[in-house]
Amino acid sequence: MGYFFILLYLIIVGLVIEIASTLLVFTGLKKSISRYQVISMLTGTGFTTDESKLIIDHPLRRKISAFLILFGAFSLAVIISSISNILSNDFKTTELMVISSSLLVLLFILKIPQIRHFFSKTIEEETKDSYPLSELPIKDVLYFDKDDFITTLEVRDDFHYVGKKVHTLIKRGEDVHIILLIRGDMPIRENLYEQEIQEGDRLIVYGNEPLIRSKFFEEEEKPKDKEESRHDQRPQEPKDPEAKL
Repeated sequence: MGYFFILLYLIIVGLVIEIASTLLVFTGLKKSISRYQVISMLTGTGFTTDESKLIIDHPLRRKISAFLILFGAFSLAVIISSISNILSNDFKTTELMVISSSLLVLLFILKIPQIRHFFSKTIEEETKDSYPLSELPIKDVLYFDKDDFITTLEVRDDFHYVGKKVHTLIKRGEDVHIILLIRGDMPIRENLYEQEIQEGDRLIVYGNEPLIRSKFFEEEEKPKDKEESRHDQRPQEPKDPEAKL
């Protein structure tokens, strides 16, 4: 009976992982990333990766992560206690079966496409309405169209705009915007478009993705910094802290 109790509790842990992963997907996180981060938070390992920033920077994801961290600590205590109680045969398997069955039903409900779409839309709207703009991830603030894109353009010595002013990068009517210039450790916003581009500068570029790629990147080269979004083809979030809002 004791071994059955442990097996049943592990099933509950697995269901919690799937439910939490699904909820994180509702917030716009990729499924592969969400499952790994859920396991990391439950076990307390691997949560120092760059992808953890996607959890920390989002207000609703932080709440889910707080529950998972606490549940992980509680689960470890339960498993240790279960092993120590095997000899006493003091298990509440009936109650545990009810809990696991309830979680299984909840997981199936969350997997229904209509439910997923409803919760994804509701969470996105409530997040924008309930939290300050500065606490929202980049994709929720700047991505309104499937082609919206933000990236870091690193200026090398062979960049043909070196020595020219920032405004020469963009032609009139183009859906491309330079929102920040970083020179060394110093961000430059004042008179940005009149600044002369120098080797080693980093430009935060925002606008239409196909246009940005065609203007500043070779066909076979992909931008280093991309924003992670709900679509697999979307770019990932810039790793440079200066590139965030």
